[in-house]
Amino acid sequence: MTFLVFVAGAVYAQAITGFALALILLGLIGATNLVPLPDAVNATTILGFCTAWTFLYRRRALRIEPVIVPILVTSAVGIVVGALLLMWLAGTAYEVLRLVLGVSIVACALSLWRAVRPLPSISSPMVYALTGGIAGLMAGMFSASGPPLVYLLYRQPMPLAWIQQSLMVIFGLGTVLRLLIVLPSGQFSLLSLQLALEALPVVFFVTSYAARHASPLSPELLKALICALLIGSGVSMGISALIAMR
Repeated sequence: MTFLVFVAGAVYAQAITGFALALILLGLIGATNLVPLPDAVNATTILGFCTAWTFLYRRRALRIEPVIVPILVTSAVGIVVGALLLMWLAGTAYEVLRLVLGVSIVACALSLWRAVRPLPSISSPMVYALTGGIAGLMAGMFSASGPPLVYLLYRQPMPLAWIQQSLMVIFGLGTVLRLLIVLPSGQFSLLSLQLALEALPVVFFVTSYAARHASPLSPELLKALICALLIGSGVSMGISALIAMR
């Protein structure tokens, strides 16, 4: 039940902001040590896939904009590298993995908390490609590509609906690629599958609701709450990992 409560909150945040599912869910799991982190990452990939495609189906927004193609290409490379790093760290340095994720979550939350103004023009393909590579690396390791993409896309002079839908398309395609890497390698355990199956009804219900209803909170308050939760969970995870490494 605790896991499902974590899932519901993370999925809702993902649906109304376009990001945060993996960071919130993995941050809470890592802080509480509820289940092994590699299994949680794999389960989160399934949940991210279902959240993205349910949202796009409900919004009738499944299309790839040409401007995000460089992100899709470089993020694919980053996902492969990140997934390989996760396999190595999970087997040799589990607490290091938790520490890295905790530090990443805090750094991402602090960067997202900063108020950013829209750029005067759309960023260059090189900027999109570089951001995609960094996001892909985070997606491969933690199934959490959101922060670099959010920081870039939310600064583009584009409508909010375009930004949210573009994020969902990138996340949806990224989860497909990560699953194609993880499943044949034998890294997707029975516990990962069990967690994903238990959470799927929650994912479909919460995402469908969020896609049809506006958020009851202002964007500023929502961002502050999400960032505070991320910082708290990241700090807690990092401290517990350091204690375990002593």
